Amino acid sequence: NDQLHLDEVEAFNKIVLSPGPGIPDEAGLLKPIISKYAATKSILGVCLGQQAIAEVFGGKLINLDTVFHGVATKVTTCVTDEILFKNLDQTFEVGRYHSWVVDVHLPEALEATSFDEHGQIMSLRHRFFDVKGVQYHPESVLTPNGKRILENWVNQ
Repeated sequence: NDQLHLDEVEAFNKIVLSPGPGIPDEAGLLKPIISKYAATKSILGVCLGQQAIAEVFGGKLINLDTVFHGVATKVTTCVTDEILFKNLDQTFEVGRYHSWVVDVHLPEALEATSFDEHGQIMSLRHRFFDVKGVQYHPESVLTPNGKRILENWVNQ
């Protein structure tokens, strides 16, 4: 995301903030894209993308003692009106590849939408903008409902 100019993003209706190594501050234009387009574009952050969303709106990250690289775990939704989870069970399996998570003490603008069995945030959304994030990887074979999650976002 450092190979394009920030204004080039204007042409797109939806933005996927993809996963990647490191932390958001090391990820090129990730945070500037969120800052510039959150109020006007539909944004979905995946893994590092969710972490960047959290930081842009005042959230903090926690470095995990136990990393999740290629691990399938269950997540449980805590809201009933999140479009990403339309036609999914309240608890479902996801593929995780990360060593950082968003701290549960979220700023007012953000709301957690699912957690893992240890109480870690697995998805969140902005309360006013069409900005959502998932800590897990919907594109992974370890996320059986990943295609549906992505379709729900694309077709909203």
